[in-house]
Amino acid sequence: MSGMDAVWAALIGYFLGAIPFAMILTRLGGAGDLRTIGSGNIGATNVLRTGRKGLAALTLILDLLKGTAAVLLARHFFLGTEIVAAAGAFFGHLYPVWIGFKGGKGLATYAGILFGLLWPMGLGYAAAWIALALGTRISSVAGLGAAAVAPVLAWGVGRVDYVPVLSAISIIAFLKHRENIRRLLAGTEPKIGQK
Repeated sequence: MSGMDAVWAALIGYFLGAIPFAMILTRLGGAGDLRTIGSGNIGATNVLRTGRKGLAALTLILDLLKGTAAVLLARHFFLGTEIVAAAGAFFGHLYPVWIGFKGGKGLATYAGILFGLLWPMGLGYAAAWIALALGTRISSVAGLGAAAVAPVLAWGVGRVDYVPVLSAISIIAFLKHRENIRRLLAGTEPKIGQK
């Protein structure tokens, strides 16, 4: 992997990750500015708080796919830079240039990254998320549990080279969820679908 290949992969990842699908969809769907609704976050969980389940599902899918697309494009054009593009997509979602670097929390994009890197890791992440979501009905618990599992999944499928970057992404995901963690400890974190 050359230095310039890594730069291009990071840029591809960042600019794909920075597409604020939640804001675009809620505005096109007539739901207003998502940043003034619920938590103000531009993720699928907050879109769900608008009562527009279809928009929330589409946001989840598109946020996931932009992570996958970043990795696959890097693999095609700059083989060996996939993990760089993955990190770029995650940071693009968290800090999108288009809306003042105030983005989402990255968990759907994280899932897409993992599907792009190696699909069994994506399946493991999705399985952890679904199991925790069904068990707790709290999106942040499901997402953080899945994020915690991601580096372990990489190690389990023999991609130890992915573990440092995925560990860093998981730690950042936990830091981005500080308020959620405080509410969880206080017993005030809302359930999935709760406005």
